[in-house]
Amino acid sequence: MVAELASEMAAQGERGHSLNRMNAGPEAVERAVEILRSGGLVALPTETVYGLGADATSSEAVAKIFAIKGRPSFNPLIAHVADIVAAERIGVFDKYALTLARSFWPGPMTIVVPIRPDCPVCELARAGLDTIGLRVPANATTLAILEQLDRPVAAPSANSSGRLSPTTADHVADDLGSGVDLIIDGGASRIGVESTIIACLGGTPVVLRPGGTQREELEVILDTELADPADDKVIAPGMLTSHYAPHARLRLNATDVKPGEAVLDFGGQLSGGVVHIDLSPDGFLEEAAANLFASLHQLDAAAVDQVAVAPIPNDGLGEAINDRLRRAAAPR
Repeated sequence: MVAELASEMAAQGERGHSLNRMNAGPEAVERAVEILRSGGLVALPTETVYGLGADATSSEAVAKIFAIKGRPSFNPLIAHVADIVAAERIGVFDKYALTLARSFWPGPMTIVVPIRPDCPVCELARAGLDTIGLRVPANATTLAILEQLDRPVAAPSANSSGRLSPTTADHVADDLGSGVDLIIDGGASRIGVESTIIACLGGTPVVLRPGGTQREELEVILDTELADPADDKVIAPGMLTSHYAPHARLRLNATDVKPGEAVLDFGGQLSGGVVHIDLSPDGFLEEAAANLFASLHQLDAAAVDQVAVAPIPNDGLGEAINDRLRRAAAPR
């Protein structure tokens, strides 16, 4: 673990940082643990997007997340833990949940399960629900923090509610700034879209939010076809109709470019545009996912009003990309 942390820290080079910002590494881990234990907020790097972490057992600490993000209190938070053993102290895992945890943790997979009677995660973090979303992230720095803290950390994406998710420390600093006690710079997020959320609450598992783990992989491991939500009840993050929204309006599945529009392309399908960004010139979905939020941040910085978005295949990671784009384009 120490070698992994040293490698992460070296990869950051000589980038400057403010008083509330540190490069990933052992010193950042120690400082983050101190802050979390004292009820503060830490922006954590993960393989998906940056998370805004607080002690999930403390209502006072979790309330700071809702306040700085402007997040509605009915929208529950994911609790991050160091391993399956820690997760099973919080929630009840059926055979499907255990199979998923053993197959995909650490990784971009959140599993929603019933809480145990002595669940330590505060009611505010759970939005009063008797279920909890749990994840073990695949990032050496954040895993080290979770191991040393030895308690669950509530960590939604480190951005204002409903806005673009952050995939770099700069995104966090630009949005939340000094409101966060510590921002850990772990470089650009490797996957670039949030975790897949799957509910294991009895019966067929349900995909609540497509994400970094692909549906096809899940169905192979579980040997069953997964269900989709039967209603609009919010029992996990990322289920609101309008979410992940840039300032510009998005026109999805565009086959042409209108005057004054910027372009968010995929595989060179569109030409022109006042600003032109291609998520993956060669048409690779993994590259497109990794570039999605950073590209939307670029379009925000360019202050464009309308964006023509090229069609993106809905297989593999395309399901997660299209989910984010639909929510980003929804009426606000």
